[in-house]
Amino acid sequence: MSDLSQATHLQQILQHLLKEEAFAINALDDLPLQLFPPLFKEAFTGRHTNVLRAMVAAWPFHCLPMGSLMNISHTDTLKAVLDALDFLVTQKVRPRRWKLQELDFRKVHSDFWDGQAGGTEISYSQQVLSQEQTQASDPQCAVKQPLRVLADFDLCGEHLRKADQYLLRWARLRKGSVQLCCRELKIGASHVSTVLEILSILDRDRVQELERNSWWQWGIQAWLAHFLRQLGNFLGISKTVFSGDSAPPDVKSCVTEPVPQFSNPDGLQRLYMNSIYCLKGNLKALLRCLKTPLENLSITHSQLSQADLNHLPLSLNLHQLIHLNLSGVVLSHFSIEPLCVLLERVAATLKTLELEGCRMKVSQLSALLPALSQCTQLTKIDFHDNDSSMAVLRDLFHHTANLSQLALELYPAPWECFDDEDLVLEDRLARLCSELMDLLRAIRHPGSVCFAAGACFVCYD
Repeated sequence: MSDLSQATHLQQILQHLLKEEAFAINALDDLPLQLFPPLFKEAFTGRHTNVLRAMVAAWPFHCLPMGSLMNISHTDTLKAVLDALDFLVTQKVRPRRWKLQELDFRKVHSDFWDGQAGGTEISYSQQVLSQEQTQASDPQCAVKQPLRVLADFDLCGEHLRKADQYLLRWARLRKGSVQLCCRELKIGASHVSTVLEILSILDRDRVQELERNSWWQWGIQAWLAHFLRQLGNFLGISKTVFSGDSAPPDVKSCVTEPVPQFSNPDGLQRLYMNSIYCLKGNLKALLRCLKTPLENLSITHSQLSQADLNHLPLSLNLHQLIHLNLSGVVLSHFSIEPLCVLLERVAATLKTLELEGCRMKVSQLSALLPALSQCTQLTKIDFHDNDSSMAVLRDLFHHTANLSQLALELYPAPWECFDDEDLVLEDRLARLCSELMDLLRAIRHPGSVCFAAGACFVCYD
């Protein structure tokens, strides 16, 4: 049977089962495993709530990955799934076939629903279908563990989505039998009460990524930090993102205190800070909270002081960086020496260096080159939107002769490509870039190389 006819035959079977709901529910005990995912997806899409409740009760896999289905979700279908779980987690005796331990609302395991059932080449995720993690003994005799519910929350508006609201209410009322685990929590311009309510429901030990994107008044930010400390450390966090637009004038006047201490976990590896208006002068206090070495430090589109820059190489927990991004941090009026020292200390581990839009002068870029030449593990460098000249780019290429792993190189066009009004002379740009590429190929074998002269004021290209 061809793939097309096989798929058509499967669709006919599913439609027949859903037309005869009573028959479908009674047949679940004997339904082949490979038919469960397509039948569940069809029932979920078609809002067959009775079939959904029965399928959840008979679910034969370790995990039910709902995240990729939530794009077609309706509150009544979500309610049907949670109602079935609500009944099951309170029962002393669970159904014979039920092995469900995790309900996953994250945008993962999309391949689980894309498998073509009915044949030998079924593409359902082995992680999801694996039954090695389930209890092999009779479920009636097994000790019941709390049901894990995995979800990511994006609090970027005044109110949560209806589905998230319903899920949180459901989890709050069942904290003894349900463990709500949030791997990625993004806090945007949300009401503080909403944020605190969610933090009180989450299993904080399971939070791995925390992003704050807001310009709350500073007193409220300190209150939130205090609340996090009262909850205890987020022991599982591996990524933290602080982000926020430039503060309006009335909020800027509130910034009179140092950055509040945040509970830093032992597992923190990636720290992202984007557009933080209050970071200037406070970076030392923030980095002092780190307990373990970072792999990724990203401070972008934020203002720093010379003292902040001076502290970067002094922080021992930055000496094993793999990724460093200071894009949008204006360095033109600073001494670049601290950045040179930091590059020397991370030379053995650093793989990506992004300094786009730092507005470095030619002399600063030139001063950076000896330290850059030591970073032999680099795979990407980005110097876009900084001053440059033919001379400094030639020098840069010679200093990168031993950087054999570079796969992507982004450079600013030299000033010789511009006229007196700072407009790009395209013919000259093409000629000079060709000369530079000939020189680079004579020194080493480059990967992808780009020279950018900024946006065109006519076509914005």
